[in-house]
Amino acid sequence: MKNWKELQERSFFDSNARTRAYGLVDEGTFTELAGPFDRLSSPHLPLMGEAIEADDGIVTGVGLIGKRPVFVASQEGKFIGGAVGEVHGAKLVNTIRLALESYEKIAAKHGGTCPEDKRPAAVISFETGGVRLHESNAGLLAHAELMDQIQACRGKVPVIAVIGSRVGAFGGMGFVAAATDVIIMSQFGRIGLTGPEVIEQEMGKDEFDSSDRALVYRTTGGKHKYIMGDANFLVEDSIGAFHTQLADVLAQPYSSIPAMERIGTLPLIEKQLKGVALSVELKPKDSKDVWKYAGNENPDALIDMNVSDFLKNVKRLQLG
Repeated sequence: MKNWKELQERSFFDSNARTRAYGLVDEGTFTELAGPFDRLSSPHLPLMGEAIEADDGIVTGVGLIGKRPVFVASQEGKFIGGAVGEVHGAKLVNTIRLALESYEKIAAKHGGTCPEDKRPAAVISFETGGVRLHESNAGLLAHAELMDQIQACRGKVPVIAVIGSRVGAFGGMGFVAAATDVIIMSQFGRIGLTGPEVIEQEMGKDEFDSSDRALVYRTTGGKHKYIMGDANFLVEDSIGAFHTQLADVLAQPYSSIPAMERIGTLPLIEKQLKGVALSVELKPKDSKDVWKYAGNENPDALIDMNVSDFLKNVKRLQLG
């Protein structure tokens, strides 16, 4: 693996799970937990004649950003599309659990209050289509346990999603991403419930042409999610850009984190219902119709705009 400074320049989209995990935290601080030498592979795949991976398609560990312990789970899309099975899910769940346990230990050492500059964080680098069909029940259970852990972290540990890899975050893991406190995306990141290929398969090409990459990114990509308020931050496609944005978020007082959440409170539910009502009223044929409604008079210009210019010019949808 290249040195840390070289990793910061590397495309996040093109990087594998381990490279992303090392580069998201500070130089030389990442320690992998439950790594490939521990041989925690799926017990189910061999029974079906499927190949296994020694890390089950997810890299987990802990590093530092400043003085903060940052627990990282980074999914690998090249192994079964980053899908979640029993071992993969257990590693995800326990990464968040370890962050929470770290918080409790640090708080106990400081009279019950965790110092801001030492407050742990959990980061999930999403690259997944959701549940691994080979292990569907175990995968679904892992999704539920992960949501429980995220809820347990409320008021204590920020859980941050970073999304900029090839597969994106789809299926049940799209729900999980939405439940995190903060979402950081690049324009090449994608998030949704049902993947484009599945929509086309079930509803037909006239409904959604999954081969139209421009359409796919206008519907599920980082720029659209930023305009809609589904992503808190949009960054350039480099590991360094994600690391810098993570550091900026964690430098803010924890009291600012709840304002970045997208679900889980009555005001946010009311906001979502306004979005539903708007969709009925507007009847958009394309995401660009919503972009224009948000105040972007020339939505086509936003599509090819670089991230820096996009952030300077874009208007985000305001639903109150």
